[in-house]
Formats: sequence, C-alpha cells, structure tokens
Amino acid sequence: MIPQQDELQLTAPIAIPDPWSALAESFRTSVKRGIDFSGALVGLLLLMPVMLAVAVLIRLDSPGPIFFRQLRRGYRGRLFWVLKFRTMVVDAEKKLDELEQKNESAGGVLFKMRNDPRVTPLGRFLRKSSLDELPQLINILRGEMSVVGPRPLQLRDSEMLQSLDPEGYRRRLQVMPGLTGPWQVGGRSGVDYAKMVELDVRYANTWTILGDLMIIARTFVAVVVGRGAC
Repeated sequence: MIPQQDELQLTAPIAIPDPWSALAESFRTSVKRGIDFSGALVGLLLLMPVMLAVAVLIRLDSPGPIFFRQLRRGYRGRLFWVLKFRTMVVDAEKKLDELEQKNESAGGVLFKMRNDPRVTPLGRFLRKSSLDELPQLINILRGEMSVVGPRPLQLRDSEMLQSLDPEGYRRRLQVMPGLTGPWQVGGRSGVDYAKMVELDVRYANTWTILGDLMIIARTFVAVVVGRGAC
C-alpha cells in the first residue's frame, strides 16, 4: 500500500504572468500528454512481442517474478509504483545495505556498481539495452510518467538528494518524471548526481515539445551504442 501522505508541500513552479501565458502553458501541457498517451499506447502494441519474449527469458533465467515494482517519487513528490522487468535476484533490495560501501557513484546519491552481484546474467543485457524499462509504458498510460522528463528516483536516492540539494530536489519534481530524459542522453551512469540535477533542472525550466522529440531521438542512439549503461 502507498502511504496516505504521498505528496510533498512544494512551492508552485513559476508564476504565470497573464491569462494568455496560462492558456499557452495549458495547451503545451495538453499536447505533451497527448503525445505521451498515444506514444505509450503505440509503443505497447508494437513492442508486445518483444516484451513477451523478455518475460519468457526472465522466467527461464532465474527464479522469481517477471516484473519488479518499486516506490518512486514522481510529480510534486507523489509516490507511485514504477514498473520494470526484473533484472536482479529476488532479495536484491535486502542486500543493498551490505553493498553501500562499494557504491561507485560520485556523491553517493545514486547507487551504481558496475559489477553488482545482485544483477542476473540476463539482467545485465536488459539493462544495457534498456529493455528492462519497457513496462514503464504502462506508467505513462496511467498518467504517472511522461515519455520525457527527469527520471523518478527510488526513495533511498530521493531522500539523500533532498538532504544534499533541497532546491535541486524540489525543482526536478515540478515536472512529470520521464521514461527518458536529459540524464539518459547525457551519459546515464557516467554522470554524477550533481550533473544529473543540473540537467534535470535545466529541462524543468526550459522544456519544449521540439526539445522532447530531440531527446527521444537521442535516446535511441544512446540505447543502440549502450552509452553510460550500468
């Protein structure tokens, strides 16, 4: 169950100076949601054979469920269950404390370990190819995520970021989290948390529909070459 108090008291993003700007912002947001919904729906239909194949391979590769879900902080701090294909052993989260001292991510906000022993053999391929993220198309259909936006952080990472950079934490939560975003095309695991926040805040302040389309195009390139995957 998701806790009742699941939304942070964040200040309003940016004051809208006049009705025309408010109307333009509403239209832009509606267009983005339309692109998100139609893109996720088409993506699920086209990729269903791939997703079914991945599900079968996970079942054959290691014991445990096909899907993995985890609470993340989304728009304005609301908690939601993010969906992924399982890439780790079933008790992976219980083993995290044992591995904290081996965290290779600068600053410690994100947990990154290149040879994480919890990741299954198939899971390494799914992560490198980003196929593990495909179930999040369902999160997009449900209105919990967008195609493009800051990645939703797990609670451990979210709490650490809030303590180290409260303003960056607040600003990145004032847009819908995304399946892909500036961090994914900017280096993924090769980028530390400070640069991630900088990229995300810049996106939150300046996003456009054309900019989103460019990030989507760059994401395909990043996935093909496997840049920054861990």
